[in-house]
Amino acid sequence: MSGGGHGRERDGTAALAAEAYVYGSPLVLALSAVEACLQEGFGGLAPAPFNDFAHAVRPAAPADGVAAAAVDTVDAIAQLDLSGGPVGLHVPDTGGAYYSLQFADAWSGTFAYVGHRATGTREGDWLVVPPGWSGTVPDGVTGVIDAPTSVVSLVGRIACDGPDDMPRVRALQQELTLTHLGAHAHRTGLPAPDSDVPEALRFFEQLRVWMADFPPAAADRSYQDRFQPLGLLEEGLSPYVSASPGLLRALTQGLALGRARVAEACRPPEGADRTPGAWETDPHLFDHNLDHFGVGTIDSPEWKIPDRETSYLVRAVAARQALWGPHGYEAVCAQTRSDSRGRQLSGAHSYALRLGRPPPVEAFWSVTMYDVPGHHLVENPEDRYAIGDRTPGVVYAADGSLTLYLSRQRPTDPGRAANWLPAPAGDFRPVMRLRTPDQAVLDGSYVIPAVERLDDR
Repeated sequence: MSGGGHGRERDGTAALAAEAYVYGSPLVLALSAVEACLQEGFGGLAPAPFNDFAHAVRPAAPADGVAAAAVDTVDAIAQLDLSGGPVGLHVPDTGGAYYSLQFADAWSGTFAYVGHRATGTREGDWLVVPPGWSGTVPDGVTGVIDAPTSVVSLVGRIACDGPDDMPRVRALQQELTLTHLGAHAHRTGLPAPDSDVPEALRFFEQLRVWMADFPPAAADRSYQDRFQPLGLLEEGLSPYVSASPGLLRALTQGLALGRARVAEACRPPEGADRTPGAWETDPHLFDHNLDHFGVGTIDSPEWKIPDRETSYLVRAVAARQALWGPHGYEAVCAQTRSDSRGRQLSGAHSYALRLGRPPPVEAFWSVTMYDVPGHHLVENPEDRYAIGDRTPGVVYAADGSLTLYLSRQRPTDPGRAANWLPAPAGDFRPVMRLRTPDQAVLDGSYVIPAVERLDDR
């Protein structure tokens, strides 16, 4: 009898640990990425200390080896630490050219934007302030950005038309600056988990330490209290250094269960009614922030997940699939792996993407080619890795339609060659990025046509 009771207790603890993983994995993933930005670099960018930008020196290229890298923008990432007080952000005048600066808190929730869609492209000075700040705003400040946590990830994307456009982009990068304005020194690193904790429990130790330093929204704290039996709310010495065998087993099982739950949520439902060749998109994947709506965000029901506990799972999926991705109203990504008959796209064939109506966007759109399964850019003799409405020489039909050609070999017809997106020898996946999409994209009334295989004709 007693053994059965202990077994049920362990099962309950494991189930609770699985809930803790779903709830807390975005915090651990986001702050682990912050650490990488500070110490090692991130996504091809060099490391940079707190309150300083790391800038890409050119558009992404196959040699970078970065999965799903965008080539129509150049990245800029900064990790802000507000523990010593506010940070000033200066943005240059881009002359109408697209750029976006996205602010995400330690829990991976996006709470503000500055840039083309959100605030325009004129020069400005912004003040990013820590939670609870009540100081005086300096003269000349364009606006104040209230941060929910004392560490903030600032993710920048600057439109770039290729290597020849980099002198313009570099000039903007030099004018994009951060200045620590606080009266006290800021941190130089994140709070460190106890190094004596066994590797099997490292996730829970990271979650314990970082939850304490970066508390969630007030509405989440009562949910977080349920994790007291796991030791996640313990202060001071780590409860995981000498965890009992029973707790070790339950937490290890819960970690596996939680990871499996998130992985399952990442997969499309079995038996889903899919049109062959349909482009997959989810403009609401990043609607999990329910509490903090600052500059440039849209605080309305259609951009919020109505159920808070559901939002935790969506947040975990978003952090796993595309950490620091923007809301759908800032940008939408669509992808497909199959043609109009449901067959895997492959460099063994030639294809056409016939856009009777080019994608409706306020900024711009492009299609980028990636290999499968690695999702990397594909080396080709043309050095062309994406094509879109800003690509020089693209040929439109008399009726305004546009046909793109996806193939391994360059088309012999000059008009088709102008509209060619090189493909790899093996399987591939094109991704369409729509910057500041119109409502027709967001509500699904604009449907991207399926890719057609040309040798079917």
